[in-house]
Amino acid sequence: MTIHQRGIHTSIDPDKLDRLAQAAVRVGLNLQAGQDLFLTAPVAALPLVRKIAEHAYKAGAGLVTPILSDEEVTLARYRYARDDSFDRAAGWLHEGVAKAFSNNTARLAIVGDDPMLLSEQDPAKVSRASKANSVAYQPALEKIAGFDINWNILAYPTAAWARRVFPGDAEEVAVAKLADAIFAASRVEAGDPVAAWASHNASLRVRTQWLNGQRFQALHFTGPGTDLTVGLADGHEWQGGASTARNGITCNANIPTEEVFTTPHARRVDGHVSSTKPLSYQGTLIDEIQVRFEAGRIVESKASRGADVLAKVLDTDEGARRLGEVALVPHSSPISQSGILFYNTLFDENASCHIALGQCYSKCFLDGATLTPEQVAAQGGNKSFIHIDWMIGSNFVDIDGVHADGSRVPVFRKGEWA
Repeated sequence: MTIHQRGIHTSIDPDKLDRLAQAAVRVGLNLQAGQDLFLTAPVAALPLVRKIAEHAYKAGAGLVTPILSDEEVTLARYRYARDDSFDRAAGWLHEGVAKAFSNNTARLAIVGDDPMLLSEQDPAKVSRASKANSVAYQPALEKIAGFDINWNILAYPTAAWARRVFPGDAEEVAVAKLADAIFAASRVEAGDPVAAWASHNASLRVRTQWLNGQRFQALHFTGPGTDLTVGLADGHEWQGGASTARNGITCNANIPTEEVFTTPHARRVDGHVSSTKPLSYQGTLIDEIQVRFEAGRIVESKASRGADVLAKVLDTDEGARRLGEVALVPHSSPISQSGILFYNTLFDENASCHIALGQCYSKCFLDGATLTPEQVAAQGGNKSFIHIDWMIGSNFVDIDGVHADGSRVPVFRKGEWA
């Protein structure tokens, strides 16, 4: 690999990478003076990690602590580790992370690993390792799902990921294409990224204010292979773009984001639904998902590819068969119009309306910051070790908002806001 500027791939514009780091610190996290930052990233994303550390310290960060992962180290486990290794996870690490979050440490995750890294490994071992990690991660996940602290996820265009997205191109070309797509979706191509995000957040706020004013009891999705009624949690609140964590800091949890989202009622989802895009999960592509809900629970499921992995996901725990999120994204979103399948949920979920199996976000309730876990559950919020988004929207899908009296309001027509 040809490199320059301390490891930055020659196909990646260093100025745009710097603006991405700036957006992560000032928009994604809105990092405060004196606040510590914990971040994770693939080792291949080290150029972005360095830039983020630079901008974080310029913003007054107390301490920046990175943990890097490596694909070869990950694969070594599957090739050589004892069998009982796959039922274990570094609980001590997750407990320490949860303690850091309790002390108001901000959280940043950089994604970019090869999305199919584990596709040739034993799916049973992948499932076991994932479940063990999910259980161990629960103390930290509760802080994230409860939006206790400001956090952010963004992406770096690694060569391994680029080769998956653009398999017919030479590596230099593939990395350039993926980098350009990431920079465009992240609104850092030109000018001031902070101003660009302020404008985008304002547009998303118009959508959330309208939806919150409607106070729908349910959403009804119809389209090819889909006739699904998603009841909304009691006292639900729509969110989108920037929002304020319990620590009082307003941040953008995802860069990029095109969605407005809320919490479904875990016991009031009925009907059937088909996925409109493949789901890349733990190195497996799960395609053409079809499920049927009764009283909020998935009672039938199938997929043309990855069905065995989907079945294991649904058996993670009781909450894995119920919904924790419903999100609206127009078919005309920039990520959808790019025509790129990223094999990464951070991007693919922003190309389409989607639902998420598993854990809900307590911030998606009126006065969510004051609700106890028991109150969240009583109002319909779901609890699970997982949170997995998959796409159900397209330019053939209509959505109606349903009021308590049964009256309907068009929300989406042919994949666009009505």
